[in-house]
Amino acid sequence: MNNKTIYNQEFLLIAGPCVIENYETVREIALFLKNLTDRLCIPFIFKASYDKANRTSVNSYRGPGIKDGLAILGQIKKELNIKIISDVHSVNEVFLASEVLDFLQIPALLCRQTDILLESAKTNKPINIKKGQFLAPWDVINIIEKIKSVRENIDNSEIFITERGTSFGYNNLIVDFRGIKIMQDATSCPIIFDATHSVQIPGGNKTSSSGHREFAPILAKAAIAAGADGIFLETYIDPDKALCDGPNSLRLSELERLLICLKELRKVIKFNY
Repeated sequence: MNNKTIYNQEFLLIAGPCVIENYETVREIALFLKNLTDRLCIPFIFKASYDKANRTSVNSYRGPGIKDGLAILGQIKKELNIKIISDVHSVNEVFLASEVLDFLQIPALLCRQTDILLESAKTNKPINIKKGQFLAPWDVINIIEKIKSVRENIDNSEIFITERGTSFGYNNLIVDFRGIKIMQDATSCPIIFDATHSVQIPGGNKTSSSGHREFAPILAKAAIAAGADGIFLETYIDPDKALCDGPNSLRLSELERLLICLKELRKVIKFNY
């Protein structure tokens, strides 16, 4: 894939809850997203973390852990016939996770962790790297080189880079949409835009992060207009009751209108590209 062909495709949606709370809730969200994306003909990967190892506070809910979490994800994957992605936080997790997941995701705070990148590359699974808040767009080239040092024949379309905002002083993120084009040209990899983490306020509640979810749809539209290959969204039935990242997550009921708008924007961008 190169930046001359990305507009010939529909945008990819990676969406789901921040963390697995229980089987019933995760399945309900996954089923809703599957039905919605099937109806709108949008390629879809379901995301949910079995462990949030980078939470602000030691008392924050992390998830069920790798064993129980992968069991839940594996069951939902089989029942709903959907693709699954989740975070890996250590080298020891990679092999176990790759037996269940269709895509491995490297968390933003670990995007430069060489051993995790190398071990993930050995699995032959597609990899989504969340670009760290501390990286410039051109810095992602070093991440790609690490992966290709182990898996030199990997197709660039199997390595996703996800933009999720850049640190701007303390407890704040901003988005430089120039980075989408810069990373596409530098890597020829699909560039995903994380609209919900980009409106997060890291550590904004002292022992947890806060956020401004009302701005996530605006940033998602801007990203599609800037040429992003996909959109990443965290979503819940009722974000105010979520155990993780509720302040920056979207309600399920808000998604259809947003996705229809993004599809229409995509058509305009394709026409004018």
